[in-house]
Amino acid sequence: MFIKKTLVAVLFFFNAFYVCSTQKKNDFVCRLKLGEVYVNPKTALKIQGGEWVQLKENIAGRIEDTLVNDPDVVFPVKVPAAGKYVISTHVNRTEKPTGEVKTLYIKMQLDDQRPTKRIVSDARDYSDHVAGVFQLTKLTKQLKIWLPVGIRLGYIEIKDYVPPEVPLEAKIYQPTVVPPIGHPRLWVNAQSLPHVKARLNEKENLSAWIKVKEAAVRKFPFSFSLSQEIFHCAELEKAAETKAFYYLMTGDSLIGHEAVCLMMDYLSVLEFGNITYGDITRKIGGTIYTAALVYDWCYPLLTEDDRKTMYADMMKLADEMEIGWPPFRWSIINGHGNEAEVNRDLLAMSIAVYNENQEPYRYTSYRILEQLVPMRKFEYQSPRHNQGVDYGAFRLGWEMHAAWLFYRMSGIRVFDDNITNLSKFWLYMRLPDGEMLRDGDMFSVSKEGKPYYWNLPQTMLLLYSYANDPLIKAEFVRQGGLPENPVLFLLLNDPNLKSNPDLSSLPLTIDFGPILGSMIARTGWEMGMNSNDVIAEIKGGGYNFGNHQHADAGAIQLYYKGLQVCDLGLYINYGSPYDLNFNKRSVAHSMMLVKDPAEKILFKATFNDGGTRFNQRFPEMPQEVTDDTWFCNGKVLSSDFGPSKQKPFYSFFKVDLTGAYSAKIKHYTRSFCFLNLHRDDVPAVIILADDMLTARPDLKKEWQINTLIKPTCKDSCIILQNKLNGCTGKTYVQMLLPHPIQRQMQILSSTDYSNLYGPQYKIPSMIPEANGYHIMISPAKENKHDRFLTIFQMKKDDTKPLPVKFYEEDRRYVISLADYVVCMSSDSNLNKNSFSLSIPGTIESRVLLTDMNPGVWKVSSSDRKIEFSAKVSAGQNTIFFKALPGNYNINPGSY
Repeated sequence: MFIKKTLVAVLFFFNAFYVCSTQKKNDFVCRLKLGEVYVNPKTALKIQGGEWVQLKENIAGRIEDTLVNDPDVVFPVKVPAAGKYVISTHVNRTEKPTGEVKTLYIKMQLDDQRPTKRIVSDARDYSDHVAGVFQLTKLTKQLKIWLPVGIRLGYIEIKDYVPPEVPLEAKIYQPTVVPPIGHPRLWVNAQSLPHVKARLNEKENLSAWIKVKEAAVRKFPFSFSLSQEIFHCAELEKAAETKAFYYLMTGDSLIGHEAVCLMMDYLSVLEFGNITYGDITRKIGGTIYTAALVYDWCYPLLTEDDRKTMYADMMKLADEMEIGWPPFRWSIINGHGNEAEVNRDLLAMSIAVYNENQEPYRYTSYRILEQLVPMRKFEYQSPRHNQGVDYGAFRLGWEMHAAWLFYRMSGIRVFDDNITNLSKFWLYMRLPDGEMLRDGDMFSVSKEGKPYYWNLPQTMLLLYSYANDPLIKAEFVRQGGLPENPVLFLLLNDPNLKSNPDLSSLPLTIDFGPILGSMIARTGWEMGMNSNDVIAEIKGGGYNFGNHQHADAGAIQLYYKGLQVCDLGLYINYGSPYDLNFNKRSVAHSMMLVKDPAEKILFKATFNDGGTRFNQRFPEMPQEVTDDTWFCNGKVLSSDFGPSKQKPFYSFFKVDLTGAYSAKIKHYTRSFCFLNLHRDDVPAVIILADDMLTARPDLKKEWQINTLIKPTCKDSCIILQNKLNGCTGKTYVQMLLPHPIQRQMQILSSTDYSNLYGPQYKIPSMIPEANGYHIMISPAKENKHDRFLTIFQMKKDDTKPLPVKFYEEDRRYVISLADYVVCMSSDSNLNKNSFSLSIPGTIESRVLLTDMNPGVWKVSSSDRKIEFSAKVSAGQNTIFFKALPGNYNINPGSY
């Protein structure tokens, strides 16, 4: 039992060991050293000259014992004014951890407040931890500590809590879109509520509504004591949300009161502590969001005191968010600040409490309407997400929460309509086996290395309902729907919108535009393990937005009965050496590498892989993107597909990638030509051309493609393969330039690459991307200027590759195979001059001329029996026609 007389003695020595500074406002720092603090003689002792205190030998920690009230250590506390203060701990472990590091906690109690558990040592930091932010007053006298076994405590630090600074623009901001006076206003308002109610019993919604009713009327047992904190309980929050929704739909006040009581009781004892792992802010935000729903939907059932209490509890949690309160600690453009924190959680809270306090809404609406919305209008000119397949879908889902919350609250769509086009990204990235082409940090790869159906149905629900898109609704259904969140489904799903699972209405090729330059071309939309479709992607041009976006400008991917040319690397731990030196870097992608030993690699990366500039800095506004060359990812020169835009024979993409690299590259273009052959045995061909000029001849160029299965070589060609459902697909890679005697090749496994090129921090895993192969081809001699020309033929099983005829003439490559003749520039320039072309064979050929200067061109056979004009558009630069064998003249004309 703690003895009051001892505490009086301790307080007498207060000034002797209480080192503090209060010279400046918001600059209060006090380090509470051990000195003459009270140490419980029964349980603890000072060691090492009184510098540390720890539990006595054979004394067990009493942190979990709720009946114990005599602490191990007591610090006196004195602060200059009432307010929020940060309390931190400094400890050492009594033994150096070996193996898995156990998290150790102390129990803390300020005066007679409720005790709380706080982490003092874990795998991330053995010694120093912020215990949390606490409300202290001039009447706060003591801090009681209960120690765990295994640590010694050195000191406690108390300092002013400094909230995030509010920009002046936000302080004076007056949003033009504001919540209505009445409730509800979250997800429904007076106008939309009757429509949602009317749809509950329609066939498509009925099962979800039955599920909600059954859960709502079911009692949720919750026993608690105000003297004991509890941790996050997802089941309780779901029960409160369901009951509140049921009240909103039916007016059943008994169930509504259950929702209110459940949420208020829960908030009264909820404590997240100082846990930082597992992205705890997402759970904190989820609690705020649920409380806001109950507050808004059950508003008529709340007393004025209820509203004040719930508001205070939500604001307390808001302080604990990563983005902080006011919500300006982190950016809303990228990172965790772009997720649920503002777009759903704080926005929902601010809308709910708008009548009581308009400041939260002013801050959150400023961040979304004045910062996020303009940036996304710029970015979403390209209908793909710069954070990749997984993080892109995840973060877009939270932006769609904001879009919906504003729309249902006010009837105004605050985001540009181009946000509705982003769904195309996930349709085009889809592979026949259910997976996706890789893009950015992927956290959803199969754990067994077997095909799986990629899914994030909540984002699909938000997208299809907002855009009235039947194709995405069908994708939502294929992904299994959203059985775990029937409330959101009932709020958004319109049964009158019928899903359309037929993707054949989509063009086979998509050009993603100028912001995220890229193209995906496919031979069909047949999904399933027996599909014979080929899907290919090339990236480059536009901008790099950092964070989860990779250094992959110019990279290609190729799927045929499994990934053939692909990304390697796994997203294991953000910012780890493996992540920064391999997974996010160019070496993990199929693209050109040029190693300059003098090149500096930034952002804690140490390995010089020879790739594009590594970026982990992201822009905050459109002008920053366009004005700062750091974000440059090259420039798309040409992009076209046709002649049918629905089912094109050819897809052509050319990009100047100079800006994506450092000054080691003086000029570099990559051309990509995808030919849909409409054949079962050889369904598609890719022609890949690279033209690169480096700053010095000694900078070695490495043309690299990556694959999952060890390739073989035959007749100076590389054979890639993969297998799906017992059927093998092969890719026959034939490099035409440099000639075999003018090039060197290495085929390196992940382990080989580690040994030859530096540590790659290999991850032990059975997932194929962790154990792939690098195929690297370099010119045999040092040159400033080198060109690479490669043909990829995708063929079934042991089908022989098609014969290729090739010649080079007057800065032009001419390639003939099957019934195609392709003429393309052999360098980075457009063709402006007349030339002749010979069409071989005995049958009609499809002729594609690329890299043509804009304007009118005249095509005529040598006998003048065929003669026509073709208009070449800037940015497309192609001419396509069918021609019988013979000689043809192509001449520039005039408009």
